[in-house]
Amino acid sequence: MRFFRTIYNIFSIEDLRVRILNTIGFLVIFRLGSYIVLPGVDPDLLTNANQAGIFDLLNTFLGGSFSRASIFALGIMPYISASIVVQLLTVAVPRFTKLQKEGDSGRKKLNQWTRVLTIIITSAQSYAYLRATINPEAIINPGMFFTVSSIFILVAGTMFCMWLGERITDKGIGNGISMLIMIGIVSRFPAAIYQEAVENKGINQALLFILELLVLFFIVVGVIALTQATRRIPVQYAKQVVGNKLYGGKRDFIPLKLNSAGVMPIIFAQALMFLPPLIAGIWRDTDIGASVGSTFADFTSWQYNLLFGSLILVFTFFYTAITVPSNDIADNLKRNGGFIPGIKPGKQTAEFIDGILSKITLPGAIFLAMIAILPAFAVKAGISQNFAYFYGGTSLLILVGVVLDTLQQIESHLLMRHYEGMMKSGRVKGRSQFAAA
Repeated sequence: MRFFRTIYNIFSIEDLRVRILNTIGFLVIFRLGSYIVLPGVDPDLLTNANQAGIFDLLNTFLGGSFSRASIFALGIMPYISASIVVQLLTVAVPRFTKLQKEGDSGRKKLNQWTRVLTIIITSAQSYAYLRATINPEAIINPGMFFTVSSIFILVAGTMFCMWLGERITDKGIGNGISMLIMIGIVSRFPAAIYQEAVENKGINQALLFILELLVLFFIVVGVIALTQATRRIPVQYAKQVVGNKLYGGKRDFIPLKLNSAGVMPIIFAQALMFLPPLIAGIWRDTDIGASVGSTFADFTSWQYNLLFGSLILVFTFFYTAITVPSNDIADNLKRNGGFIPGIKPGKQTAEFIDGILSKITLPGAIFLAMIAILPAFAVKAGISQNFAYFYGGTSLLILVGVVLDTLQQIESHLLMRHYEGMMKSGRVKGRSQFAAA
């Protein structure tokens, strides 16, 4: 009964109802576009194409559009790669650092740079995709015209996906870019669980399949615990007399999450892991190209998992440093008359917060990397490859992160309009909200 009352409350709020319907509409458009095949490609001959290993993982993120040679074959991944480059530039190049601090005008310029870089990256990846992944027999009239026109279409498809993601963020619920990746993953789940239950295990091994589901449940619980875990730093606000009234004097806290970077390190690392096999596919006729392509196309290889885990560690620290600016938190505390007990305001407060972040980010990053490479161990244990992607790793982390973030936004809408929240025992925790900021 409580569940239905919550659903009623959600759809009784006009703004929230419109946002949910907008999100569903944009996602339907995205899914329909994933079934539109590139002009000049025979879809009946695409089944013979090689989509194993990393290509199959990419196909999971894109909801099957990669293997179907869809106009959305590259999806949102080139935009993510461009975002990685721009964020690295904001740290390494003073000009981009200055733009980041200029507020809305600076962010608009950075977004323009990201869009231009997205077009460049998509063009390069489109050529590699046409050369390395599409079965030559499926191309009706191969030649320069097909290559050039297909590159233009793939670039336009990626830019349209980016536009859909931005519209979901502005007019819908949740982060649009993450939502597009999540819907692609979810669309593959029914077929994956059917394949594992019926084709791979069957009736004779039904107990083993139930055990797999039980282990998956505990992995999901562990991922949620990782996502929700926080380290609270106590904050004391000094009393201030304004006119004839006394303000302040309250105690609060700064919640630092064990995984402040969320799912973004996984997305960033995964976007970069698609590059080695795609680039190697251009030189697939050479020994080095074939060796690199086969190694990094197999997500169960130790080379792939070592590089993948290392990238996750690096991006976790990098993204945490960007999303949790200790100097800004310390300045806001000082400006509002707040301080951490036993720590002087200003520089020492920033150093104290940095120290806490370093201590909690390292185990969080290691745990994040371990979860990300779990599908490789699941495949080695005999679980079908399609189902192994959901058994842990990137797919599960993205699903949990996006769902929790979306639920947190819905919870905020309900509480803001004085409705009862979605959870009886407590609020849904989403991304870090700094009480001192």
